[in-house]
This record gives sequence, C-alpha cells and structure tokens, in this order.
Amino acid sequence: MEKTVILCVDDEKIILNSIKAQLKENYGNSFLYETAESALEAFDIIDEIMMDQPQKLIIISDWLMPVIKGDEFLIKVHGKYPNSLKIMLTGQADLESIKKVETEGNLYKCIQKPWLVSELISCIDSGMLLI
Repeated sequence: MEKTVILCVDDEKIILNSIKAQLKENYGNSFLYETAESALEAFDIIDEIMMDQPQKLIIISDWLMPVIKGDEFLIKVHGKYPNSLKIMLTGQADLESIKKVETEGNLYKCIQKPWLVSELISCIDSGMLLI
C-alpha cells in the first residue's frame, strides 16, 4: 500500500526533531516520517524508499547545509523524482537561490524560519493535492 513519505532535511538535529514532532502531532500515522542531516544522507533515504515501491514524496529541506545546499539538493531530487513535493524551510536563502530552485526544481513553497506550524501544515495540505 502506498503511503506518503515526508522527508525532513536539515543539518541541525533540533530542527529535525521539532519539525517531525509538529508533523506527527498534526497528522499522526497518516504519513511515514524520515529525517536526514545532510543532502547526501537524504539521497540515500530517497533512493531506498523509491526502490522498494514508489511512494508519494514530500521533501522539506533547509537551504544552508554543508557540502550541498538545499537549492542544489532539491533541483537534483526534481531531476530524478519530478513528482515529489519540494518545500524549502530556511532563514538564510537569498532570493536568487529561491528563484533558481523554483525554476529548475519546481519548488512548491519557501517558508522562512522561524516557521509557523500552521503555515507548514497548510503548505503540506495544499501541496498534497498536486502529488
């Protein structure tokens, strides 16, 4: 049975734990939840998830991360999994980076940190209609 996976990517563990707790509190067991502390770790998780049985995929990614920034990561994910829903959650990204991932990676929305839980939930709810 297909279940939507929400993958949160951020190099700060406290952010990952916070997002995951907020999503679980709102959605309960409606989704599968995964976290990654880097884009490289996220690529491995995505490939593993999609290899077994293709799933609907929602990615919530930070922008400022070591090695691979969020815009580059989301563009690469889009190239391999174009039907995934991509959300950037950041306090650092410049307008140019956001525009680039909107154009080349089909970014659904960019939410600024610190985020409002209601804004994140609303974004996921509306984005679910697209995947």
